Amino acid sequence: MKIRKATTEDIPGIVELLADDTLGKQRENFKIPLPKEYLDAFERIHSDPNQELVVMEEQYGNIIGTLQLSFISYLTYRGGIRAQIEAVRIHKEHRGKGLGKQLFEWAILRAKEKGAHLVQLTTDKKRPEALQFYEQLGFTASHEGMKLHLPS
Repeated sequence: MKIRKATTEDIPGIVELLADDTLGKQRENFKIPLPKEYLDAFERIHSDPNQELVVMEEQYGNIIGTLQLSFISYLTYRGGIRAQIEAVRIHKEHRGKGLGKQLFEWAILRAKEKGAHLVQLTTDKKRPEALQFYEQLGFTASHEGMKLHLPS
């Protein structure tokens, strides 16, 4: 398995992964051609040095996993850097084979390389299997997260 930064050519495969679950079907719009919003978002991510969108590909070059790693600088922790992991997906045919763990090990190592002192993530309460997976990796539910969706 190879983990690398995503390219423009990877966007359809990434969006397909994001849309391929119960929650993703409700919020993503996977179709070909892709809606322009996805291409615009990729350009913003790609041009920001604090964002890393990566894919995991199998030996034949098919995308089988993805995640986004964001680096957040702040004043607390003496001007620390936090790494935020978002949008984690492993293709349904490849789950249960240790690939998610491999992807997280890569992300944690990358966070250390960038000087982060903390790796954090959020997970939807409607995904208890994801919560269990993250706990097995050593993450703890130390805070209560909250969100406010803004009207468009």
